[in-house]
Amino acid sequence: MNDWNPLSIADFQRRLGAGEVGPLDWWDACREMIEAKETGLGAWACLAPRPSETLPTKGHDLPPLLGVPVGIKDIIETRDLPTTWGTRYQRLEHAPTDAAIVTRLASLGALVMGKTVTTEFAYFQPSGTRNPHDPGRTPGGSSSGSAAAVAAGMVPVALGTQTVGSIIRPASYCGVVGFKPTHGTLPLSGVRALAPSLDTLGWFTRTVEDTRTVFQALTGSEGLGHRVSLAGTRIGLCPIPGSLVLAPEVCAALELASQRLAAEGAEIIEIPADPARDELTAHQHVVLAYEAARELASERILFRDEMSGALEALLEEGERIPLKAYQEARIASEHARQRMTEIFSGGIDFLIAPSATGAAPEGLESTGDPLYSRAWTLLGMPCINLPIYWSEEGLPVGVQLIANRFQDVHLLAVSNRILN
Repeated sequence: MNDWNPLSIADFQRRLGAGEVGPLDWWDACREMIEAKETGLGAWACLAPRPSETLPTKGHDLPPLLGVPVGIKDIIETRDLPTTWGTRYQRLEHAPTDAAIVTRLASLGALVMGKTVTTEFAYFQPSGTRNPHDPGRTPGGSSSGSAAAVAAGMVPVALGTQTVGSIIRPASYCGVVGFKPTHGTLPLSGVRALAPSLDTLGWFTRTVEDTRTVFQALTGSEGLGHRVSLAGTRIGLCPIPGSLVLAPEVCAALELASQRLAAEGAEIIEIPADPARDELTAHQHVVLAYEAARELASERILFRDEMSGALEALLEEGERIPLKAYQEARIASEHARQRMTEIFSGGIDFLIAPSATGAAPEGLESTGDPLYSRAWTLLGMPCINLPIYWSEEGLPVGVQLIANRFQDVHLLAVSNRILN
């Protein structure tokens, strides 16, 4: 098989069980793709050696991710590969242990392809990665390498993290599925913290089916195999902030998603703008800056002269934020969670919102604006980017579907209905 891109994880597992393919075949095909495309893309910080052949190949109890190549964002520690956290001034050749998520993936049979490029400590300083659809545009950040690698067919799965918009935005820019679970669903042991009350592990795939497969494997969740009817489902259209005029391509993406949902029997309800909800974007920044200044205090002392201006400015701002302002932002987010729960309890099943302010912007001097992810990250709600629309310039524009906290299974169960 020369083209593995259409292959799903479930298909691969079935073929493995039947003895039609070997457990390293997908890994080898992905490595060939990397060799062909990496020079012009720059998605990888380092690559892993080819795994050993001592993997199970037959039987009814094969690990659910056996032989699936995975990219690991380079803020996630690994024993056998170096970790740089997206910096030029820090490097850990071998972590004492793998991060908990890497250990979990290995126990499920997944194969590490390598470490994907990230921005400096997962903040806004651009990396060298380019957008697979236009090398003159950003792939987004901070999970730039992971999103680009999946979009380019280099791996079927790549880990990302989101503290502001670092999964949803690059997924939209690169035209892939990006999933951010409910905050705290996956372990962060061995993942470099930026703002612990916001940091969330997630991943990228090319299909919702593969995202569902990974979620089920990592969490042991049930109920993902059933086809869910959207008849009678009420979906609220809720951009935050809601007072801004959306870009034409974003409006087109939301309209297309709404049409498909309505065709499946769902009712789309516009949620009125709320000044208190709009303030969540500012609260998120306060929490980010305050916690980042304390998490990276040692690095700032040791490497201040080598840090990017963007990161230094964030940390300096965070140091000036008083405890009272931080606590007020946290309290406001708790009140907003309660109000969101009231919206869901009042008959809204899901929310739909922009994933980004538009298609990937031109130039590599910025990773783009994470505006439409800030509130959902602050609230810890599960979000998924669905690559639904392509602009006149041939660039992807996604929408995000959002559920109340701890409703990840239900969110994944309905997400495919927008793309199919």
